[in-house]
Amino acid sequence: MHRIVSPKKAQKIMTAVFWGSGILTVLIMLIIIGYILWKGMPVVNLNFIFGEPVDSGASGGIAPMIVSSIYVTLIAGLVAAPIGVGAAVYLSEYTKENIFVKLIRFGSETLASIPSIVFGLFGLAFFVVFLGMGWSLLSGGLILALMALPTIFQVAEVSIGSVPKSYSEGSLALGATKWQTVYKVVLPAAVPGITTGVILGMARAISEAAAIMFAVGSALAMPLSVFDPGRPLPLHLYVLATEGISLQNAYGTAAVLVIIILVITVLTNTLVERYSKKMMGR
Repeated sequence: MHRIVSPKKAQKIMTAVFWGSGILTVLIMLIIIGYILWKGMPVVNLNFIFGEPVDSGASGGIAPMIVSSIYVTLIAGLVAAPIGVGAAVYLSEYTKENIFVKLIRFGSETLASIPSIVFGLFGLAFFVVFLGMGWSLLSGGLILALMALPTIFQVAEVSIGSVPKSYSEGSLALGATKWQTVYKVVLPAAVPGITTGVILGMARAISEAAAIMFAVGSALAMPLSVFDPGRPLPLHLYVLATEGISLQNAYGTAAVLVIIILVITVLTNTLVERYSKKMMGR
């Protein structure tokens, strides 16, 4: 006969498993981030951050790469966030479940699963060649917008769908229009989740190298506008490491990239938490 585990013992076992999974996840994160910072921080100083690269990046700084990363990330956010949130609002508030809605969700899931290198080849053929944008930060930013779009859309749809229906029903009962209800009731309640989706999309955009390597031109000079070629931090890191130019500067670039992502994540989570408390009257 099989011995049946008591509910209390099973609860203790599963609690230990879940705690172990959480601790292991945090441990892996700390090991990866700690190793990158340990290897890269000795290189990072004011000259490295604000200087320009010398000898193809073997020495000097990464200021043009930081500016290039800011450009492509802002372009991706400004393009993908309105489209993704708008599509989520439409599916959640303005339409019912039908084949068109299923097709949009299927397209979003398919877009999210496409390898980044395929986005790069598409961007080269469409933005760089067909539209005549050339190798530029604008081309790279638009490619990253396509990559970030499904993440923003999916998270925004879930966030908007999780807002209690009583909120919108109460607003409509008081005489508000559908758009007023969406704009002043539903969206403010879903802002924390939508912001999380945007940050996840931007984190993917700012850390992507394969998707933009065919579109941005990989120029070392300081870009003056989005129409100039550039070399964002992930691409610079890839070039330094794979071409054997300077592994030390590659670790320094990786450390700066990790710090930027950590600062954005912590700052955003803090602002979202404060907003949520304000919404709940705390």
